[in-house]
Amino acid sequence: MKETELIKACIKNNRIAQNELFQRHKDTLYFTSLKYCRNEADAEDNLHDAFITIFQKIKTFKNKGSFEGWMKRITIYKAIDKYKENKPLKIEIKDDILEENVTIEEEQNLSLDELLKLIQELPDQYRMVFNLYQMDGFSHKEIASVLKISEGTSKSNYHRAKLILREKIIEINKSLNPKAT
Repeated sequence: MKETELIKACIKNNRIAQNELFQRHKDTLYFTSLKYCRNEADAEDNLHDAFITIFQKIKTFKNKGSFEGWMKRITIYKAIDKYKENKPLKIEIKDDILEENVTIEEEQNLSLDELLKLIQELPDQYRMVFNLYQMDGFSHKEIASVLKISEGTSKSNYHRAKLILREKIIEINKSLNPKAT
């Protein structure tokens, strides 16, 4: 079934079409969920919640842009909503070293799964900002709006996430290749 036909059938609550849509896109949206969630169980819950919303709002898709991109955005916002529900007391720390560039050059030795695991281990707000900015192309202004933080806090959290990831990657590389240090 073509995507446009599938969407039309899903709008009519056709369960077979909904199942086909789920089967076609579950892996991509699960990977999107994994980037934002702390672990696989949370990612599965997020995927489930995202599909519920997708099926509820599918009639609002206006065929502008890709349908998969529309679903990814829903999936990302579901994860952000869950994060906001569980968000601890916010402490804003000014960071004067934002101008310093942090590059993660060592990542060549890591598989995508290993890098994803390191990202999942980041503190929640750092993980959210890192993924929104680095992986999904949001601007710091957009991130600030979505997460209800200042633009400076978004930049600071992104910078700190990169520092943490860089240190973890260096540690892993040292343990894998102790003679290189």
